[in-house]
Amino acid sequence: MKVFLRLLGLYRNYRGWLLLGAFLSLLTVLANVGLLAISGWFITAMGVAGASGAAINYFTPAAIIRALAISRTAGRYGERIITHEATFRLISALRVWFYRKIEPLAPAGLEDRHSGDLLTRIQKDVDRLDRFYLRLLLPVTVAAAALLIFSAFLAHYDALIAGTILSLLLIGGIALPLLGNRFSERASVRELKESSRVRQLTIEFVQGMADLINAGSDRRASKAIEQASDAWLASQDHLHRSASITQAAMFLLAGLAAWATLMLGLPLLQAGQLDGPQLAMLVLAALAGFEIVAPLPAAFQAWPESRESAKRLFEITGQPIALPDPAHPCLPMGPLEFRFDDVHLQYHRDAHQAVLRGVDLVLAPGSRTLLVGENGAGKSSLVNLMLRLRDPSHGRIMLGGVDLRDWDPGELRDRVAVVSQHSHLFAASIADNLRIARPDASQEQLEIACRTAQIHDFIAQLPEGYETWLGETGVNLSGGQARRIAVARALLKRSPILILDEPTEGLDNETSTRLISSLDRFSEGRTVLWISHLPVLGNAFDQCLRLDQGSLSQQ
Repeated sequence: MKVFLRLLGLYRNYRGWLLLGAFLSLLTVLANVGLLAISGWFITAMGVAGASGAAINYFTPAAIIRALAISRTAGRYGERIITHEATFRLISALRVWFYRKIEPLAPAGLEDRHSGDLLTRIQKDVDRLDRFYLRLLLPVTVAAAALLIFSAFLAHYDALIAGTILSLLLIGGIALPLLGNRFSERASVRELKESSRVRQLTIEFVQGMADLINAGSDRRASKAIEQASDAWLASQDHLHRSASITQAAMFLLAGLAAWATLMLGLPLLQAGQLDGPQLAMLVLAALAGFEIVAPLPAAFQAWPESRESAKRLFEITGQPIALPDPAHPCLPMGPLEFRFDDVHLQYHRDAHQAVLRGVDLVLAPGSRTLLVGENGAGKSSLVNLMLRLRDPSHGRIMLGGVDLRDWDPGELRDRVAVVSQHSHLFAASIADNLRIARPDASQEQLEIACRTAQIHDFIAQLPEGYETWLGETGVNLSGGQARRIAVARALLKRSPILILDEPTEGLDNETSTRLISSLDRFSEGRTVLWISHLPVLGNAFDQCLRLDQGSLSQQ
C-alpha cells in the first residue's frame, strides 16, 4: 500500500489528464454495452412487430443506436489520445525526476551500482510504470464506476438477475485475477529481475567485447547471456500461460452469465413482467457486461511488475545523500587558495588502509604545482576531494578561507575546471562536446582553446571540421586526441583553478612539449595543478610534490 500511495503521489500533477482519460474510457465502455443491449432489443422488437403485424417506432431506437456507435468510436479515439498523452508526459517527467534524485548521489552513493542496472532502472523500470495507469489504475477505476451504473440498469428490470450477473462479473473481475495472480506473481517478479540481468550482461558484453574476444572469453559471456535470456523467456511463458487460462475462464463466465439471465428471465417472461425484446436485451447485456471486467486480469498481473519497478526506483531515490548541500552556503572571504589540513580519506570504514593519509597541501592563487605519483597512489582521490565529490574522513579542505563543505556545489565547480583521466566525450559533434563547458562559446573561442590544446590542426583537416560526429565515448578518436579535446573543453571554462590529470597521456614527446608550453602561456594567472606519473616536467612548475601510498611529500 505504501508503494501504491507513493505512485499516486507521482501522478498527482497529471490528475486532470488522467481523470479525463478515465471519463472517456467509461463513456466508451458504457456505449459498447448499451450498443449491444439496445441492438438486441431493437432487432427482437422488430421481429416481434413483423410477426404480429403491430406498429413500432423504429426512429428513436435507431437514433439511439447511431448515437451509441458514434460515442463508442469517438470515445475510444479520444481515450487513446488522452491516456497516451498523459502517459508520455508522465514518463518524461519521471525520467527527469529520477535523474534529479540520483544526481546528488553521484559518485559516492552510486559506486556500488552497476551502470547497466542503473540504465535498466531509468529506462525499463520507468517505462513499466506506464502500466500502473494504463493497465491498473484506469481499468480498475472505470470498472468500478461502470459496474455501479450497469448494476443499477439491471436492477431496474429484476434484482435477482442483477445480483446474479454482478456476482459473476465480480468472480471474473476480482476472484479470478486474484487466483491467477497468486500463481503468477513470483514469475512476474522473476521476469523483471531476469530482464534486468539480460540487459546488464548485454551492456557488459558490448562494452568489453574487444577484451573478451582477445581473452577468448566471448563464448562464455555469450553463454551467460543465453542462459539469462532462457530464464527470462521461461518467466514470460509462465505469465502468458496464466493470462491465457484466465482469459478462457472469462469467456466461460460470460457464457454462463448469458445462460443464467435467460433461465431467470423465462419465468418473468411467462409472468408478463418482461417482454421478449427486454429479455433479449438483458441476455446480450450480460454478455457485453464482461467487457467492463475484461481488462482486470491484466491489471492484477501488471501490479507486481509496476510494484517491483517502483520499489527499484524508490530504493535508489530513497538513499540518503552522502554529501548534502550546506543549509547556508558561504562565499569565499579572500583569494582562492586551496588548503588541505591533515586530510585523510578512507573509502570504506572497514578498509584496512586509508587512500590518503595526513595530507597537508597549499595551492596558492596563480601557482603551478606538479603532483607526481604512481598509479593507485591516490592522485585521482585527491582531485575528487577538491571537487567535493567526496568528503575527507579526517581533516578539512579550505578554498578561499571557507571549508568546502560550506561551499555551494555549483559555485565550487564553476571555479574549478578538471581534465580527469577518464573525461567523457558524448555521442555528439566536437563543437557540442566543447560547448558543454561554455554553451555560448563562439567558433573563434573554440578554435583558440583547441589550438592551445594542440588539437585544432587535426580537427581542421576533418571533412566536417568542428561538426564532426565523435560517436559513443569518442570512439572515432585515439586516446591522445580525446584527451586533448577534454583539455580544450576545460580551457573554455575559464575557471580560476585548473586541474589536469595526466593530460599528456597517449601523446608523443613533441606534442607533449608543445602542449605544456601552450598551457603555460594560456593559464597565466590561474592556479594549475598538473598530475602525472612522470617526474620529468618539474622545470615548468613552482612546486613539485610526490604522492606515494597516500602520503604527500616535497620532491
